[in-house]
Amino acid sequence: MKKTTLKDIAKQFNVSISTVSKALSDSEEISEATRKKIKEYAKEVNYRPNLNALSLKNKRTKTIGILVPDMLNYFLAQVLKGIEKTAIENAYKVVICITNDSHNKEKEIIEMLSNGSVDGFIISIAEETELNKDFSHFNSALAFNLPIVMLDRVANGVNCDKVITNNREAGKLAVERLANSGCKNIAFASAISHLKVSQDLLKGYYDGINNLNRTINNNQIVNIQENHYSGYENMLLPLFNDNTIDGIVATNEGVALAAMKIAHKKGKTIPDDFSAIGFTNGILARHSNPKLTTVSQHGEIMGTAATKMLIERLENPDEETEFKTKVIKTDIVERNSTRPIKVY
Repeated sequence: MKKTTLKDIAKQFNVSISTVSKALSDSEEISEATRKKIKEYAKEVNYRPNLNALSLKNKRTKTIGILVPDMLNYFLAQVLKGIEKTAIENAYKVVICITNDSHNKEKEIIEMLSNGSVDGFIISIAEETELNKDFSHFNSALAFNLPIVMLDRVANGVNCDKVITNNREAGKLAVERLANSGCKNIAFASAISHLKVSQDLLKGYYDGINNLNRTINNNQIVNIQENHYSGYENMLLPLFNDNTIDGIVATNEGVALAAMKIAHKKGKTIPDDFSAIGFTNGILARHSNPKLTTVSQHGEIMGTAATKMLIERLENPDEETEFKTKVIKTDIVERNSTRPIKVY
């Protein structure tokens, strides 16, 4: 079947192609009656606009490229939910790409989409990119007037808008929350110690311990090298050998749950003898037994904020405004892995 064109519709109504185009765009230059007739006919004949032609004419695709390290991560799933919802509300489309934490893949995706496929990017940078500090592909995209908003994992060496949480403050608050419920020996465990997110959480842990006028015990800090839940328990076991720790701050839910499992095997009751707080308020936290108290980083809010920042750039390309870093406030979601705060 021959594809219907603007020219075909114009011929049907004996009007110009420009009139048809304006009618389909709901331009008030065309009478409401004419607009209605043309739009109804276009729908009847299954007319579809040529998006490539439109993008060439307008020099915009109304499409945003999204790069995230992982689709299975609950936090990032919430981020994507916020991005897509806000994009749709503003008549933008999204192209979601997974880097699998690979620098080369991240670079290839940006090069591929920078050929006119998207108007800008929202990026949570790949682990390899953060570690090797090669940000040249980001700077190349910016040089081609493709704005970038970085989210959660960001590159401080790249001048662009960013959306982050104050992870150092969040780490401190987690320590304070455990201390306020009576915990005396609070451990810290991370499965992502090589990433800045975890390093900031650890700094917050140090702040929290120091603010309590307690001595930092490096034997109560564990950097887990395993990248899978099955290896967490073996790495955490030494924490429990002297039987003194009564609380833990963990950088993800899996580590927190593994610590709770060991505590249970050691005969500790949760939360009376041992309390745990994990980061990212995901599905595991809500379905564990007992349910896990977490620090929520509000992924959906972060995704919404990043999308609004990018669209603001795209809709106002001639405005030279300073790059902004928006900090999303975290909060603690109380569940059953922590005791109630003691009131003195």
